Amino acid sequence: MDYLKTVVPSQLLAERGSHLVVINPGSANIRIGLAQQDTPLNVPHCIARRTTQVPKRSVQDQLLNSQVTTPQHMERERAYDIIASLLKIRFLDEEVANVQFPQKMGRVDAFQPQGNNKKETVIPWTDVFEISNPSSLTTGNSSTKDESGESSFQKEGNDRVEHSSSQLKYREYICGEEALRISPSEPYCLSRPIRRGHLNISQHYSMQQVLEDLHVIWDWILIEKLHIPHSERNKYSAVLVVPETFDSREIKEVLSIVLRDLCFSTAVVHQEGLAAVFGNGLSTACVVNIGAQVTSVICIEDGVTLPMTQITLCFGGEDLSRCLLWTQRHHQTWPPIRTDALTKPIDYLMLNRLKESFCQIKEGEVEAVAVVHSYEDGIPPGSHKTRLTALNVPPMGLFYPMLLVPDVYPPPPRSWFSDYEDMLDETWDFPRRTDMSDGNFPGSSGYFPMWENYPIFQTKPKKEDNIGLADAITKSILSTGRIDLQRKLFCSMQLIGGVALTAGLVPAVEERVLHAIPSHEAIDTVEVLQSRTNPTFVAWKGGAILGILDFTRDAWIHREDWIRNGIHVGSGRKYRDSYFLQAQSMCYINS
Repeated sequence: MDYLKTVVPSQLLAERGSHLVVINPGSANIRIGLAQQDTPLNVPHCIARRTTQVPKRSVQDQLLNSQVTTPQHMERERAYDIIASLLKIRFLDEEVANVQFPQKMGRVDAFQPQGNNKKETVIPWTDVFEISNPSSLTTGNSSTKDESGESSFQKEGNDRVEHSSSQLKYREYICGEEALRISPSEPYCLSRPIRRGHLNISQHYSMQQVLEDLHVIWDWILIEKLHIPHSERNKYSAVLVVPETFDSREIKEVLSIVLRDLCFSTAVVHQEGLAAVFGNGLSTACVVNIGAQVTSVICIEDGVTLPMTQITLCFGGEDLSRCLLWTQRHHQTWPPIRTDALTKPIDYLMLNRLKESFCQIKEGEVEAVAVVHSYEDGIPPGSHKTRLTALNVPPMGLFYPMLLVPDVYPPPPRSWFSDYEDMLDETWDFPRRTDMSDGNFPGSSGYFPMWENYPIFQTKPKKEDNIGLADAITKSILSTGRIDLQRKLFCSMQLIGGVALTAGLVPAVEERVLHAIPSHEAIDTVEVLQSRTNPTFVAWKGGAILGILDFTRDAWIHREDWIRNGIHVGSGRKYRDSYFLQAQSMCYINS
């Protein structure tokens, strides 16, 4: 304790953070880096593998709803008109001459977080070849690629130069953003191992392949980006910051990847909600995590998660990007090009850039001149200058999710949800039997290795609510049942995730949450707290803080223990996550 009072924070980060890797996996991106770093790497969470399958699929996921149904279309149009009335803009099919409100016009300057003009930059196709030199063979991802994934010979006039002493061959797999920029004509199939906050297991994507893809992606980042080779991995520990949407088995599987496959010496698991609170130096807050595919709400009191307040909404930033495309097509402002964010990942990248650059929440007609690109097989990308309109409508879909028609994918087999103990419950305990070895556990048909088969409970996927963001926040906070805590939480809302950067979102959340509170509740003040760091990375940063300040390491799991026996009953090494972690680090911070 005396050491903590005298040590300089930068010294503490350098001493304890240099061999601590913080991993925060998400549906669209994974944030990963050393705890001593200010910001993590933010890498698209996907992999494209070379395939010889005929007919070839460009993406692994197969949609169940390829077309919007008539009821969905009617609900979407009705939601649009409700939003139009609130924003004082034209209704969906209304001509300018018939507009009901005095029309406000506004030009939007694109938000450029990196200071470069990304909104008009053509996204290049990934060069899928590596050069095999007789004298020095390259492996995995070719060293001839720069950070953008374009090869040096591709940049020089886009003419491929054949070297007499070299031979071009396909790369076996490509990870990260490069995987999203592969032409559909190339022999690759794109896979996303996490979708809508869960492992993306389906009849088209087996559990074994999902876990293998996670392993390959994470291992590639550790080697290529963080420069941590396998031979040095046992010197590092890992902090795994998992989404609230993960269930017990999913947590166990990713923990196995970290300890067994990636060979970290020790690991600990925290959930994003608690990590985000620590990342902003708070102890009590209502954490609203608006990710790419899922939005989750959960309340934290004095550094402890309140699990009954958790609400999951099945929409996020990617749905806003697709809504942007639908809005422009309906208003006939989109060029006559084939844009498909679901089957052409490069189109998703373009739409996401346009959304981040131009979408915001404000009253009045919001328009902007933008350059839209078309990506077709066999021809260079085309540029189309157009005037985008109704740019304030897509973000309002967070409050009126009927505007966002979600993509529906095959669910995992029912047997996936019938395995393992509740790893989020600290109270379980089962008597040991004298006729059973220390590494086995009784099952319905004999003994099983403890790490392979825990007692079976009929669990279900975590419940998802079909309500808007303001209603979800209000429902979560009111479920605490204590007026003093409710008042504190309504004034301590914390928005995290990439969508939290949307201009005008904070006042919109405050206004709509205030109106969503029932009139009989004695609450008249709401406030969204300003984030001290980038909302995209705040949960990762909190994981780094928790890992560095956790001196006792009571909840850390050792690689040998996990591989040999899993977690022993009554051993003191029971898995603990943020539900039951009594905020040891908070004591250090307050001291």
